[in-house]
Amino acid sequence: MFEPTMIIAGASLVGLTIVAGALLRAWHGWLALKRQELEQHMAPESEAGTGSSMGAARIELADLKERIKKLEAIASGVDL
Repeated sequence: MFEPTMIIAGASLVGLTIVAGALLRAWHGWLALKRQELEQHMAPESEAGTGSSMGAARIELADLKERIKKLEAIASGVDL
């Protein structure tokens, strides 16, 4: 009635479908987890306001510029 090749092919197809479904469900779960992490990470920033984070970014940027100037001076042989 059924050849062994057809049985093996059908079983392989069913197994592949089950594995693909499990991987798809895991992928959706992982995306939901990352979405939840992003929402939790973004919530404290929105409550604190953007002013303090912008000020901190400007201070950090000024510090980086100062470090770059010092490194350029060292590279050119000028003592500060």
